[in-house]
Amino acid sequence: MSRMVRCGLIQARNVLGAEHSLGEIREAMVRKHVEMIEQAAREGVQILCLQELFYGPYFCAEQDPRWYELAESVPDGPSVRLMQELAAKHHMVIIVPVYEQELPGLYFNTAAVIDQDGRYLGKYRKHHIPHCHPGFWEKFYFTPGDLGYPVFATKYAKVGVYICYDRHFPEGARALGLNGAEIVFNPSATVAGLSEYLWELEQPAHAVANGYFVGAINRVGEEKPWSIGEFYGKSYFCNPRGKIIAQASRDKDEVLVADLDLDVILEVRKVWQFFRDRRPETYGILTTQSGKTGSGG
Repeated sequence: MSRMVRCGLIQARNVLGAEHSLGEIREAMVRKHVEMIEQAAREGVQILCLQELFYGPYFCAEQDPRWYELAESVPDGPSVRLMQELAAKHHMVIIVPVYEQELPGLYFNTAAVIDQDGRYLGKYRKHHIPHCHPGFWEKFYFTPGDLGYPVFATKYAKVGVYICYDRHFPEGARALGLNGAEIVFNPSATVAGLSEYLWELEQPAHAVANGYFVGAINRVGEEKPWSIGEFYGKSYFCNPRGKIIAQASRDKDEVLVADLDLDVILEVRKVWQFFRDRRPETYGILTTQSGKTGSGG
């Protein structure tokens, strides 16, 4: 009997512009997501992932201390508490990406993982923080993650999380595989013209290299008053063979649903023995800042 898990991804357009109060912005986006979570429940979703910084716009398009006020504690903040209630109500695992305040002035880009009975299982903090392209000023808001690459044993599957810019770095994707992930979710906020050509390349490659499923989420629409481009959606699931098996539209709010057969993971790994054939003793260069080891070159 196959281990079939019904999974969902939510991609959504921001509701209110930046001219509104932070309370109004948060309330509007939370209300929209609650409705979409209810839709996912009606479709029988067992594991659901929301988009990066789900309860607001992608405010890293500017550098303004105003947005610090959107941060909340994890797991004791209002967003995680609400999602715990919804997870228990619908017997649904929910991955909840939020702006986390650990201490006053210490912030992380974080995803909380909630099991199907509403229990908080832990959190992942985004490791790789971009600050190199106009409109993506994340180092102004986030400290690099310090909790490693945890995998969460939910009722339905072993789940890992990678957030947005993390997807450009194969090292963490491999760590999630070695830590036992069966499904890796990557909630993102990325625009056309920047990395769209990589969107359907990198994460299927991670799925192949590590023999797991990937759920990649991107928001949709343009967010004013900023002009960093269009968030192009196209959220998708791909299998351990790197094949995209379900994909959302480019420009619409959507709950993407797919059935993932976790038995495929072992089938693929019996053929492609990448974990067996690794040579970790030769990878010292990966842990040096300059990329140089020894006296050669």
